[in-house]
Amino acid sequence: MRSRSNSGVRLDYYQRIVHRLILAHQEPVTGLFPASNVNSHAWIRDNVYCILAVWGLSMAYKKIADQDEDRAKCYELEQSCVKLMRGLLMAMMNQKDKVEKFKMTQSPYDSLHAKYSSKNGLPVVGDNEWGHLQIDAVSLYLLILAQMTASGLQIVFSLDEVSFIQNLVFYIESAYSIPDYGIWERGDKTNHGEPELNASSIGMAKAALEAMNELDLFGARGGPASVIHVLADEAHKCQAVLQSMLPRESNSKELDSGLLCVIGFPAFAVDDAQLIHNTKDAILSRLQGKYGCKRFLRDGYRTPKEDPSRLYYERWELRMFENIECEWPLFYCYLILFHAFQSDKRAVEEYASRLEKIMVRSEDGILLVPESYAVPQDLVGFEYQKPGSQTREVVGRCPFLWGQSLFILGRLLQEGFLAVGELDPLNRRLGAQKKPDVVVQVVIIAEDNEIRDKLAEHDLHVQTIAEVAPIEVQPARVLSHLYTYLGRNRKLGLSGRKSRDVGILSTSKLYSLKDRIFAFTPQFADLSRFYIASDNELMIDILKGEINFLKSAWDLLGRPLVTLVLKRIHLDQDKIPLAMIQTMRKLKSGYINGTRVMLGSLKDFLNTSAITDLSFLGSTEDGYPDRLHPDVQTYLDEHLLRSFSNRSTMNLRGGQLRPRTLRRRMSCKGAIKKTRSINVDSDNLGMEGPSPLTERRLSSIVPPPWLQANKQSHVSVFATTPEEGPTSSPLNLGNELIRENIYPVDPHHSRSAIDRRSEFVRQQEITVPKILIQRHRAETNFADTEVEELIAMLRETENLEEQGDILQYLVDTQGLDFNTELEQAFVDDVVLELAGGGGAGAGAGDGAKKSPTIVLPTVIIEAATIPAGTGTDPDNAAHPSSATATANSNSNCVGNTSNTSSSSSSNISNHNNMSPHENNHDSSQSEGMLEEGRVVTVRDLLKGLYEKACQQKLWGLVRHTAGMLGKRVEDLAKAVTDLLVRQKQVTVGMPPNNEYTITAPLPEVELRQLIHDAYGDDESTAMLTQELMVYLAMFIRTEPQLFHEMLRLRVGLIIQVMAKELSRTLNCDGEEASEHLLNLSPFEMKNLLYHILSGKEFAVSSVARGNLSIVSCKSSRVSKKSQIGLGDPEGEDALIATIDDRQGQWLRRRRLDGALNRVPRDFYSRVWTVLEKCQGLAIEGRVLQQSLTQEMTPGELKFALEVETALNQIPQPEYRQLVVEALMVLTLVTEHNMVPSLGGIIYVEHLVHKANQLFLEDQRKVQGDATLCCAKIKDGKEQQQAASGMLLCGGAAYICQHLYDSAPSGSYGTMTYMSRAVALVLDCVPKHGEMECAIS
Repeated sequence: MRSRSNSGVRLDYYQRIVHRLILAHQEPVTGLFPASNVNSHAWIRDNVYCILAVWGLSMAYKKIADQDEDRAKCYELEQSCVKLMRGLLMAMMNQKDKVEKFKMTQSPYDSLHAKYSSKNGLPVVGDNEWGHLQIDAVSLYLLILAQMTASGLQIVFSLDEVSFIQNLVFYIESAYSIPDYGIWERGDKTNHGEPELNASSIGMAKAALEAMNELDLFGARGGPASVIHVLADEAHKCQAVLQSMLPRESNSKELDSGLLCVIGFPAFAVDDAQLIHNTKDAILSRLQGKYGCKRFLRDGYRTPKEDPSRLYYERWELRMFENIECEWPLFYCYLILFHAFQSDKRAVEEYASRLEKIMVRSEDGILLVPESYAVPQDLVGFEYQKPGSQTREVVGRCPFLWGQSLFILGRLLQEGFLAVGELDPLNRRLGAQKKPDVVVQVVIIAEDNEIRDKLAEHDLHVQTIAEVAPIEVQPARVLSHLYTYLGRNRKLGLSGRKSRDVGILSTSKLYSLKDRIFAFTPQFADLSRFYIASDNELMIDILKGEINFLKSAWDLLGRPLVTLVLKRIHLDQDKIPLAMIQTMRKLKSGYINGTRVMLGSLKDFLNTSAITDLSFLGSTEDGYPDRLHPDVQTYLDEHLLRSFSNRSTMNLRGGQLRPRTLRRRMSCKGAIKKTRSINVDSDNLGMEGPSPLTERRLSSIVPPPWLQANKQSHVSVFATTPEEGPTSSPLNLGNELIRENIYPVDPHHSRSAIDRRSEFVRQQEITVPKILIQRHRAETNFADTEVEELIAMLRETENLEEQGDILQYLVDTQGLDFNTELEQAFVDDVVLELAGGGGAGAGAGDGAKKSPTIVLPTVIIEAATIPAGTGTDPDNAAHPSSATATANSNSNCVGNTSNTSSSSSSNISNHNNMSPHENNHDSSQSEGMLEEGRVVTVRDLLKGLYEKACQQKLWGLVRHTAGMLGKRVEDLAKAVTDLLVRQKQVTVGMPPNNEYTITAPLPEVELRQLIHDAYGDDESTAMLTQELMVYLAMFIRTEPQLFHEMLRLRVGLIIQVMAKELSRTLNCDGEEASEHLLNLSPFEMKNLLYHILSGKEFAVSSVARGNLSIVSCKSSRVSKKSQIGLGDPEGEDALIATIDDRQGQWLRRRRLDGALNRVPRDFYSRVWTVLEKCQGLAIEGRVLQQSLTQEMTPGELKFALEVETALNQIPQPEYRQLVVEALMVLTLVTEHNMVPSLGGIIYVEHLVHKANQLFLEDQRKVQGDATLCCAKIKDGKEQQQAASGMLLCGGAAYICQHLYDSAPSGSYGTMTYMSRAVALVLDCVPKHGEMECAIS
């Protein structure tokens, strides 16, 4: 027998150690490792780490296999890994119902368990008896599964297991927004069982998602069915959140050594080398000790001061653990691996020698890694005095298998048995290396030939959708639908992907499906979305942002490909908007905003783009992997039919087909048929005579009971004007109505339906007896002339604002679902008029401001031209069949309406004289329409108005109607989540009374409700709030630096400041300014927000297109003054008007900073030091107790939020800023150690008011500006005014406006007065003697 080589002998030594320390504990049945000899529980995380040494050793043997025994050993070790990984897989698959449930609820009680029985793999503790939700554990399992599979191990055996793992990918893909218990199973460090967002979990999930993407779980032997698919955007969201958090671990843990496994082996989750370096340095400088690293600051686990009888800590006792936290040698093992992967030999040796000093030798001389080192009970006092001076003792398990396994891996690397690449076959370690520049490919496609020719005029040559065949172009939602089939499995009861979101990274690839190729347009370009999609400039802005994002985020093979379809709805007065032409030219030039781009056609880019195979759409479960899943087949067929054959008429919004804008009045024959997506046999229209009609008419006079309760729910009170919405052309009719219809009548059973309805009316006899007695002559007696006239005016006026007023009024009095009985004929008319008439000229009443209205989802039929005055015209009354304007048994509105739109009263009178025959000749048709059973409600008219306003870019009207119709921003929940996961809290509503704080991601519905509650009836502001949240989320994704030192985004305040800024630049009063604000187009709104966030100066240039013309109020129902109104404009505006530009700039700056909650750097940690030296800080009645410093560390986010909450009690932003300045002066006092303690509770406002007094005294001495207002010699009147709360100069909170407008520095600067105030107010500051003044 050949003698064994040295390396072989050495490996055999490691094999004995691995066998004795690790494999000896592996349960033979399940393959799992128990926690210790006395505890049979098996933790997922510990088990995966334990097996890494075995896997590493097997690969070392594979390399030197110079004898058959070595190959045998290698195989034996590999199979131990497979056994363990499959043991965990079986344990998790037993809980498949939880995986399915968790995708929906994301509740900690529905999560997979963190530990199982090592004997049988079954659960060992209940769902709510343990912090089971540990996303990092499941992620670690998936990551190592991917690495092992890539190294050649076969762990997954069947396609059912593949679909289970695909569902585990869905389980972790939202890690960036799911608070969990984290790597130490604690959640919040007080251990009260509150989960929090942990950077270590997010990082591990990001690594797992990237590792799993496009991985074939059957290794080299697999086919398309065994491949795992991950949407690249999910991993990128985890990365973005991770980068915004590091080096912080969570709200309560400002730093955590557990992050070492995220920045280095095994996750390698951070791409930014600088951030890796900063995180490692922070951990080493604050957590490293002689015996390893502390897990996190104030970690009480196993310290002598911990009370072992209870699981949780009292909040005050956390302070006791400072400086005596246990130190864990485990982290030295991580650091050795970290530096080995960086190939930094010196550091590896340094940590190896440190580690050897603290390892424990067993009887047979093996080095063991202990779990942790604690300060002995009797030495605690000395350790407090001089941290790090005392000898510690081993506590916990020894050997600690997690650490031991990593130690052995480190040794194998150090001795050269393994190369780093073998532990990382997927090459994750290379993530932080510099990548070449990404070139973004852009393809623009015209919807039809007409648009193609228009582009050609500008020397831009593109193809039409038909010409790019065989490549098929689809909107993003088709892709999102196809992805719901991923991971479905009937046997396991798993339902596939739940999230409907597909981001730009996913739509920037091509997809192959059998022999077809699909390109998808990005999600933001989908017009069925919110109204901001109809602002072309904003869409272009978003496009530039997305291209920029692709430059930094793209890391797939091939180049990203952005496909855009230019549609008819993008045209502006039949021309291609200039902004679009300019952008296309820029794209053509090859650079846009510093990103390299290529504009070309789809076929040119086929070879250079990333192509993903949608193989998971086959019917694998039915045994036909090559055939498409039948549901997919039908979905695609329907969709293709819709999107191709009728390309010219297709409107993405509802997918129904309908003719282009109607320029002339149509004859009514067949019109219904053309525009409805549900066709009715046209032959029986209007054949059934008048009798059912009256009944039906009658029934609709009584609004159904379930609507009455609701009547007021959407009433709005906001003065607003034009604005923008999803431009779905006015033809958006069919579908909506069908959904909204209150009385769905099947044309073929119209009799019975109508009888049922009259039955319904009879049940109402008690409430409306009169109507029923007079059944067939209801109209004559109960025509509510008010409503009639209104509806007449509605038909008459061409002015959208006026229509808005009228509809708003109808909503206020009758409710959204009030049946106007205009029936189709009318609506058509309105639609036609809208299509023709456009101007939002003068004459818009104030009601319009109030009334947002939405799309007429009704059909365009020019049937009966209903004379407006029907109710009052005897001829009509006699015709039971004529479609008259509605009568409602509600006649309280006379006074108001007459002036709602007096301008059109003259038209009404003409209309009344219309010759009778005009009314009759169409009656049969109108009857037919009624027969068909459509009811036109106010809501339908609102919808029509909304669509028109979108088209005509009357943004105020759009925002308002959108609010009334309860439209919501589709990405609202996503936007809020984007802000929250980057540790920014969001508040909505106007301070101080109804401000609601959002601290955790909420579902769409709850968010809308919350915003609705915050603004009451003010629909426009509620809509604006949603819009601003979306913009804030865009900014935080693209320019996170704008949000430095801001913890809470108070949207209500931001809106007020935007209005104030407008009133300042346009020199108008508050109401006008809020009007202007609501009329800004979405693009300008985003722009204004940007200027306010970045503090840049701006000017308002044109007041163009009539958008900002303010119209005198005609309606007596003037809406409540908009809530955006400015505090108390009278005095302030008068003052500002007289002052030139240079003045007011500090006031403005303080106002902006206060509204944005911006604070100086390290402000919160400095307040912590102040709080440590006094008993409390009182701000606006809220006391920050000194005990907060006992619980929280200075850099902890939870502490910052406490301070922030106290500051947010102050309603006036500029006053808040002065309070912040006063706190800064206090921090200077403590930092320079002027005094040992600051005494009792400090009332911060007293300091500010004292400073104001000193300021006014100085002003009197030097005859400064303030002598005009606050520094005047007071007389009686003056006193009265001060008592009523109004300073002459309009300064907030009784502080002179001129103090707000003083610079911080200088002899008359605010800091000077604050310091003097501190010296006077605080008893602890010595009153005499020399003191060094260090205030700069």
